[in-house]
Amino acid sequence: MDFILKSISYVLHPLIMPLLGVLFYFSKTPRFIPDPIQHAKIFSTVLLTIILPLLVYYLLRTLNKVESIYLKSTNERKLPLLINSVIISLIITRVFTSNEIVELYYFFVGILASTLACFALAIFKVKASIHMLAASGFFMFAVALGIHFKININGTIALMMILLGAIATSRLHLKAHTYPELIIGSLTGLIPQLLLLKWWL
Repeated sequence: MDFILKSISYVLHPLIMPLLGVLFYFSKTPRFIPDPIQHAKIFSTVLLTIILPLLVYYLLRTLNKVESIYLKSTNERKLPLLINSVIISLIITRVFTSNEIVELYYFFVGILASTLACFALAIFKVKASIHMLAASGFFMFAVALGIHFKININGTIALMMILLGAIATSRLHLKAHTYPELIIGSLTGLIPQLLLLKWWL
């Protein structure tokens, strides 16, 4: 059980959630989007939301700015969150612009808002669960897409609720967060996506 709960934190790391959102969108959208464009967007997402942040992390670790990939203290969270905000801004302006795929544009705007909110919380020494932030943001986006495209995603919703519970259990088991930190993280990820719905839903 200990191995399983630790594995959940690795497998469902916040870095993969933006990619899951993009893959989910392309798998559910009724719009025709040529395969080369989809592949290019997915590749750009992997490069900018997974590979680049990992390279930045190893650089920061080499410079002794962070101790682990989980960013356990609020102080070591500030710089990575700020850098990630710049990366997400680049995605919004170069990869998913408002005049191309509006749903994914606002999905990443929501991610940017959540990241900046988490950065602001870190400044005030408030630690929010980034795992829950990322997962709950994706969950809200998936629910909104189901409504937007009028498709049945009950299976996805059920699976996501199980995964949210698994992530929360994993973080508590590892003593990485307290209950309030999990709740704060969930709300920080969910609320921006919810507020942005009026612009595209």
